[in-house]
Amino acid sequence: MKLKTSLQIGALTVAALVGLTGCATNESTPDTDSDAKAPETSLSGSLVGAGASSQGEAQTAWIASFLEEQPDVTINYDPAGSGTGRENFQQGAASFAGSDRAFKLEEIEAGPFATCAADSGLVELPLYISPIAVIFNLDGVDSLNLDAETLAKIFVGDITKWNDPAIASQNEGTDLPDLAITPVHRSDKSGTTGNFTDYLGAAAADVWTHGSVEEWPVDGGEAAAQTSGLVSAVEGGNGTIGYADASRAGDLGTVSIKVGDEYVAYSPEAAAAVVDASPLEEGRSDADLAIALDRTTEAAGVYPIVLISYLIGCETYDDSAVAPLVKEYFSYAASEAGQKIAADNAGSAPISSELRTQIEKAIDTIK
Repeated sequence: MKLKTSLQIGALTVAALVGLTGCATNESTPDTDSDAKAPETSLSGSLVGAGASSQGEAQTAWIASFLEEQPDVTINYDPAGSGTGRENFQQGAASFAGSDRAFKLEEIEAGPFATCAADSGLVELPLYISPIAVIFNLDGVDSLNLDAETLAKIFVGDITKWNDPAIASQNEGTDLPDLAITPVHRSDKSGTTGNFTDYLGAAAADVWTHGSVEEWPVDGGEAAAQTSGLVSAVEGGNGTIGYADASRAGDLGTVSIKVGDEYVAYSPEAAAAVVDASPLEEGRSDADLAIALDRTTEAAGVYPIVLISYLIGCETYDDSAVAPLVKEYFSYAASEAGQKIAADNAGSAPISSELRTQIEKAIDTIK
């Protein structure tokens, strides 16, 4: 793995000071819950986080609200992408990471993690759950139905026109043009790509033979960096199609995915349903809550293209002064108030009470 040597401090550096300045990066103050329980401990110090751009709006809202209760704390979160976040955390350039996948078991075994004390385990918490929307820009068309095989053929380049019979047969009554399809994918190492390709590999294995990968493996199409770049690329063309955290779908057309005998539109509720129906991965520590998503379920009302984005820290920090800051911030993100703020501002699915109980136990191990 190629590691970067310095942390990029990006747009959310400013967001970290929202609670002090009253100014947010998206030029509006995130909705907050006035009934949120105030932290029991007054803290001071600085945290640096980096990682998934999918979490960007949720991080902005979490940081703003957290700093209202902890004004002597500064938090910088750089949404540079999941891969960069994990690398910076592993190098010791970030106190915590946001990532659209957990570290793989072989990555944890290989180590080392400079942020953590020697022999420390990792705390990996599924705190941001969101559907990945398949978005498109096609004049006169706002929504489409697609099954996994058709979607995979579009992204490998086997289906190249919007009026292809495989698309038309699932969308009777929709006027589909004789127009080239331009698939748009992420150019950077992306957890969103990893989750999207994980779905394709599970649900359309005969077509998508590349498995779950964070770096796009297919030639052709158009590439764009980070979530904002991909969404802009889809918006900027006619006949484009891509994938992004559903909070960024905006006014673009979206795809309902075939699950069993029905087509299911994305929603927070449908995303939460597949998470609660999926087990934890085997072979991990009690504080490492990586979820093994069931992408091929045919349960009613389940949307299978789901992104689980993790907040990742150390069980034991090399710098003991960092531990209480991370512990309190993670606790806030996991709280009912924190999950509601993320849902209100980013359209994510709040975690279930059962999952929250497991997460709280994991947070208690941080020291």
